[in-house]
Amino acid sequence: MTSAAAKQPAPRKLPILQLAIVAVLTLVAFYAALVLYMLSQAVIAVLILALAAGFAVIYGFNRFYNGRFIFPGIATVTLFVLFPLGYTIFIGFTNYSSFNLLTQARSVEVLMSGGSVDPATEQPFSVAPDGDLYRIWLPNVGLLSDPIALSSDEETANLAVADNPTTLLETRDAIKLRSGLQTLTLFTPDGVELRNAGLRTFASVVPDYRIIDNDHLERVADGTILTADHNKGFFVTEAGEEVPPGFVVTIGWDNFRRVLFSDGIRQPMFSIFIWTVVFATASVVLTFGLGLLLAVILQWPHLRFKPLYRILLILPYAVPGFISILVFRGLFNQNFGEINLILEYVLGVRPNWFTNANLARTMLLIVNTWLGYPYMMLLAMGFLQGVPRDHLKAAALEGAGPIRSFFAITLPQILPPFTPLLISSFAFNFNNMVLILLLTRGLPDIPGTIVPAGSTDILASFTYRIAFGFSSTEFGLAGAISLLIFVMVAVISYANFVAIRRAENRRSGK
Repeated sequence: MTSAAAKQPAPRKLPILQLAIVAVLTLVAFYAALVLYMLSQAVIAVLILALAAGFAVIYGFNRFYNGRFIFPGIATVTLFVLFPLGYTIFIGFTNYSSFNLLTQARSVEVLMSGGSVDPATEQPFSVAPDGDLYRIWLPNVGLLSDPIALSSDEETANLAVADNPTTLLETRDAIKLRSGLQTLTLFTPDGVELRNAGLRTFASVVPDYRIIDNDHLERVADGTILTADHNKGFFVTEAGEEVPPGFVVTIGWDNFRRVLFSDGIRQPMFSIFIWTVVFATASVVLTFGLGLLLAVILQWPHLRFKPLYRILLILPYAVPGFISILVFRGLFNQNFGEINLILEYVLGVRPNWFTNANLARTMLLIVNTWLGYPYMMLLAMGFLQGVPRDHLKAAALEGAGPIRSFFAITLPQILPPFTPLLISSFAFNFNNMVLILLLTRGLPDIPGTIVPAGSTDILASFTYRIAFGFSSTEFGLAGAISLLIFVMVAVISYANFVAIRRAENRRSGK
């Protein structure tokens, strides 16, 4: 035992250069975490700190060598999947919106920063240079300030009775010092505090509010008491008036109740959900059907110029999707689009593609089929190569025609490897927000809703318009809907996998 242990090689030490690189990167990450914490981003700072500690341990010690292969994946998933998902879920339980963006402390700071100018104390001023410094001259009362730098930092200076300075800056030169003037506070011999009230005057600025405690403010003008309402996220008066800006508070399940029980949200969301499922299903069926049909045609041995046809049919896949969508938006233009011009010339009709809900949905399916069929065609061309020719020859000898051979032999053999790709295509089209926003923008709108909702909206674009495309953006409500979408997609995907597994078990006789 002793001799065997003695023969075992000692653990290999890490190179000094590697340890130095690990140390430097860890220190940089720690510094980034500190900066984020100072910027009030405590959650992200803790996350960066934890990942930095894990990086230092795994790459700094040989005993954790195996962890180096999975740590990059874990860090990437944590930063770009788990954290955004968790943050979105958290937002869904808050009142975070365009009216409630700040913390309560920051909301108090904004309210306290406001003030009213006392006209009785307003005095015109001039700036007098004094070497590298400056003095403020109030000619109406004959007061001159101490020398000050007029930097962007907050400064104070006392005023005293003095003679008129011999040199004064021109107004255009004084305006260049406005950043320093705006942060300057002057004190008269009587103790009156003067602040910059404009480009030409200093005056006593009376704050609009006075702090009583953390949850109560007093309006100086009329003595009204404002109380922090932690259910609404606003300071409110005794009469119930909400005083902006609001602050973010946790409101529990209120956003989910609005989605499920508010008619102005529930009804359009239900119709949008039905259309989303129809859109995703129809897109998969149409792209799969067209792509498979073209792949079968290209497999025909007697077809001439097959390389040319392949190139032409793959071109829609080579052009960036957003460019194709914008081109189709012009082609379907009601007044000047080529499609309507041809239809009017041939059939005498000019469809309202963008204002009629059914036509707009049809247009979406046409464009999405054009964008998606090359991918399905490429896959089908590969899968068709794996179908044994002997099976097709045997079917032909038995008298089966091409169509029967396709549905009895070819399709059953290529469908199993196609199924996961069809499911992923369904999930992609379920959230294909780019097509909706670039082509129809969700229009035409559904009447009678309290949130922006369109006839061609899918759940993803519906959520985007609530969060970013409305005059009163409601991030909390959008976060709640995003969580519901996540749950629905997860349930649908799980149901698809269960159905596929059962179908495979029945096929194999288990």
